[in-house]
Amino acid sequence: MEKRYNDSQVKAIGHFNGPCLTLAGPGSGKTAVITERTKNLITKYHVNPSNILVITFTKAAALEMKTRFLSLMGNGSYPVTFGTFHAVYFSILKHAYNYNANNIVREEQKYALMRELVQKHRLEYEDETEFVSSILGEISMVKNTGVSIEHYYSTNCAENIFRRIYGEYHEYLHQHKLIDFDDMLVYTYELFRERKDILSAWQRKFQYILIDEFQDINKIQFDIVKMLAAPENNLFVVGDDDQSIYRFRGARPELMLHFKDDYPEAEQILLDTNYRSQKEIVEASLRLIGCNKERFQKKIQANQEAGEPVEYAVFKSQREEIAKIIWDIQAHMDRGGRYEDFAILFRTNTQPQMLMEKLLEYNIPFRMKDNVPNLYEHWIAKDIIAYMKIAMGSRYRKDFLKIMNRPKRYISRDSLDEETVAFDVWEWFYEDKPWVAERIQRLEYDIKMLSTMSPYAAINYIRRGIGYDEFCVEYADYRRMNVEDLYEVLEELQNSAKGFDTYNDWFEHIENYTAELEKIYRQQNQNPESVALATLHSSKGLEYDNVYIIDVNEGIMPYKKAVLDNEVEEERRMFYVGMTRAKKKLHLYSIEQLNHKNTDISRFIRESQKK
Repeated sequence: MEKRYNDSQVKAIGHFNGPCLTLAGPGSGKTAVITERTKNLITKYHVNPSNILVITFTKAAALEMKTRFLSLMGNGSYPVTFGTFHAVYFSILKHAYNYNANNIVREEQKYALMRELVQKHRLEYEDETEFVSSILGEISMVKNTGVSIEHYYSTNCAENIFRRIYGEYHEYLHQHKLIDFDDMLVYTYELFRERKDILSAWQRKFQYILIDEFQDINKIQFDIVKMLAAPENNLFVVGDDDQSIYRFRGARPELMLHFKDDYPEAEQILLDTNYRSQKEIVEASLRLIGCNKERFQKKIQANQEAGEPVEYAVFKSQREEIAKIIWDIQAHMDRGGRYEDFAILFRTNTQPQMLMEKLLEYNIPFRMKDNVPNLYEHWIAKDIIAYMKIAMGSRYRKDFLKIMNRPKRYISRDSLDEETVAFDVWEWFYEDKPWVAERIQRLEYDIKMLSTMSPYAAINYIRRGIGYDEFCVEYADYRRMNVEDLYEVLEELQNSAKGFDTYNDWFEHIENYTAELEKIYRQQNQNPESVALATLHSSKGLEYDNVYIIDVNEGIMPYKKAVLDNEVEEERRMFYVGMTRAKKKLHLYSIEQLNHKNTDISRFIRESQKK
């Protein structure tokens, strides 16, 4: 074993009793350490395999860990338990309450129930799926952080409404004997607290506990683990506080940072060699993450020799930035390379719209780690397209209903009782309210103006001439949103419409793009010979020869919503995760202008460069 592993790995693998915190940086061989230590407990210390529990955060990671462990052990039966927190805690609930898979609420059930509750409380929204997801995400956050519902302030709707929805959601689950994934944690915690006999039985069962990706743990998961590991506290946790990037799901890196407060006697080991990335990439990423205050100080070295320096580049616009990446990929392919050597990473899943359109244009195959929304299916895009369709001659009621009060014209639905709309009849409906009739006349004039314009000019006119931007301000205020998020959608639409002379040309482009996107989703991940596109969040755990991080600008990285110190530190950790995905070449690209506005290069660029 000594030859295959370095000194710090050997130390971690050899750890036997008591708590141990193993800090495992990117590419430091943590999976090997966990599986080898599990083997060591059985072969060297004669621990019964059925008394060992290995917890990971995803089903795929648990399966990979189990497969690697069994191949290490060769023949024979070794009933070590490998599973996610949810799988392990659900098996505990199954024994206590006779639960089975039918007691777990299905995703579609959850969404259907939440849609009913949202409609019942007459909440206004534009994108139902996005709104329902946000409310469900908040309910999950409340449970995972253990915060009292009375002290939680919703970001999506009024506090009293959110509390009512929260109560009604739970009442429904309770009546139908259903639990969601977060309840698995809450109920296990309550069970262990109230039934010491049941807790004691599980403590005897799981005498050695190993946890992977410990930096992603949340408070309630850790509270249960502490109960389960007592009194022996044979708790071996592996993770990297610098890669804790799931605060929005309730993950708390401070739980890892204060592990020794809970277990003062814990041994602490640093896996200090990065076997993945070349020296320059390791050094640049360490310079960056060293700017965080709340972290374990670490000295990490690269196992690989020096390679190519990190490429820093600034482009005038996203178009130029994307053109450079496409040129690089094509040149690489001409030299006999492979598409799968490339990954393009970004901060949010709305960023790669233009990138994807260009990759499709150049026939470069790509796969997406995230569900990237189709810009043209956004409700704002549907409004803009409705204006254009009317300008092209549509008189369908459904198109008018979409835009008649965007901006506010105080027109009622009752005024449109026919399937087709005639302006003169419509104006006549309001003969007793001439001020509304005047607005309809103004709309008719605006539609005539739009009929002569290109798509790009039309969007500009709808926004500023007709007043759609003002409607966005009111809507954002009502929904407690940042209006800039809505403006970004409008700017992206305008950018997309550039270069198209007629509405028909642009609509044809939208149709083709949508069809291609659906095809890619249908074949998702079936074509490994493709360029990987991923957000920084979903790139974690992956590695590629060439990594491009795009739009490294203030407001994007760090994201504009990150204001407090701990939020900026999380953004820096996310960027660190992105940088450390690269094995051979790392490219950090910034732009001078985003959506026609000047934008600053991210502080992360400066922080990662040699002083």
